[in-house]
Amino acid sequence: MGLTGTALAIDAGNSKTDVALLATDGRVLGRSRGGGFQPPVVGTAQAVDTLAPLIAAARAQAGLGDHGPVAHLSAFLANADLPVEVTRLTAEIAARGWADTVTVRNDTFALLRAGLPDGAEPLGVAVVCGAGINCVGLGHDGATARFPSIGRLSGDWGGGSFLADEALWRAARAEDGRGTPSALARALPAHFGLATMLELIEALHLRRIPDSRRHELTPLLFAVAADGDPVARAVVDRQAEEIAVLATVALQRLDLLAEPTPVVLGGGVLAARHPLLHDRLTHLLAERAPKAVPHVVTAPPVLGAALDALDRTTPAPPQPAYARLRSEWA
Repeated sequence: MGLTGTALAIDAGNSKTDVALLATDGRVLGRSRGGGFQPPVVGTAQAVDTLAPLIAAARAQAGLGDHGPVAHLSAFLANADLPVEVTRLTAEIAARGWADTVTVRNDTFALLRAGLPDGAEPLGVAVVCGAGINCVGLGHDGATARFPSIGRLSGDWGGGSFLADEALWRAARAEDGRGTPSALARALPAHFGLATMLELIEALHLRRIPDSRRHELTPLLFAVAADGDPVARAVVDRQAEEIAVLATVALQRLDLLAEPTPVVLGGGVLAARHPLLHDRLTHLLAERAPKAVPHVVTAPPVLGAALDALDRTTPAPPQPAYARLRSEWA
């Protein structure tokens, strides 16, 4: 049997992984952080291998060493998008013997759990708009709403990386005459100390500006939109539309449109609360899902993983345990 009263919480994203070891009274006993979790790139087994030193570090910090498995492990993982991926990851993690029981879900569920009330039936929808975009929901009697969320192949639109590329596309066409004139054609190259989009295109193509810097264009897109550029504003409006569609469809699938339901919003793009995006989104939700209760969650997703681990380790955790756990990431 596992170490009574202890659980592991894992939030593993594309760029970083957080691990927390906690007690059922809400105390965090150990933490660690590592790099990204990318099974599609390195394979399932090798991706799970990257969790081992992080779990060991959290256990060492807690003074547990090699004293056997914990009672439960809740893992919320990027790239756990399809049922077959969840099954493979669950089997691989369970085989490591880190915990008596294991649950694996897509990392968007961690955002949802972080934004829901503690100790109540989990009802709500979460939309994450960070580097990418995804939406999940939980309804009555364990009903679940999901989207594949593997890019344009599965019908996705938006997220920070997508918006950066969209800004480049529109700026290139604005400069050479194929598209509508836009201040993006000046603002994007100027950000990198260049004069024209042609110079920026060449610098990106020849890797003089690394691809890793493209994310800098997303906040620039919002700044240009805030200054009134109609092309940039159209992209921001389209992003708000997509988030509203995801949330509304999930609520409809779960038959929650007619009752007050949390809509949890998170990820870097939404957490920034850009007025144009936030105001347009709340307006759309008020029109299409007037019972929805949207709110932005800025706590790290590992909090949601820890809350889920607490849910599953103790039949009815007391409210002080939840409050103590939330205070760890306040």
